[in-house]
Amino acid sequence: MVKTKKPQRPQRDEFELEEIANSLTEAHTEKNEVLLTVWKKEEPVKGIVTKMDGNTKLIHVENGMDLLKIPFMNILKVQII
Repeated sequence: MVKTKKPQRPQRDEFELEEIANSLTEAHTEKNEVLLTVWKKEEPVKGIVTKMDGNTKLIHVENGMDLLKIPFMNILKVQII
């Protein structure tokens, strides 16, 4: 029986994770719109960070009528627009 490998999330060092967290915190505080590159999503996610949940490690992003809950570890890049 052959095991199939599922794709691995890219590894990031502590510095990269801290930089992403700082950018998200700034965007949340300033109510700025962000463009997030998310692992396993073809299109970037655009919206406003409404909540950063430390317990579930989910970032809540509102874009128009939708509320997306994105796992922090799946965020690869943050651009403040």
